[in-house]
Amino acid sequence: MRKIVQFIKESYAELRKVIWPGRDDVISSVKVVIISTAIIAAVLGLIDVLLLLGVQAIF
Repeated sequence: MRKIVQFIKESYAELRKVIWPGRDDVISSVKVVIISTAIIAAVLGLIDVLLLLGVQAIF
């Protein structure tokens, strides 16, 4: 039980050292993730359509 209490105390101490990102940083990171996800989805969709057309042309 003593080790568990020590672990919790040390974990809390480490979390106090963390520099948490501000609201503006989080918002800009979310924008980057959403935009990059949309771009990758569009590229994969285009590749899927082209491959489908290619397979349909062959068969």
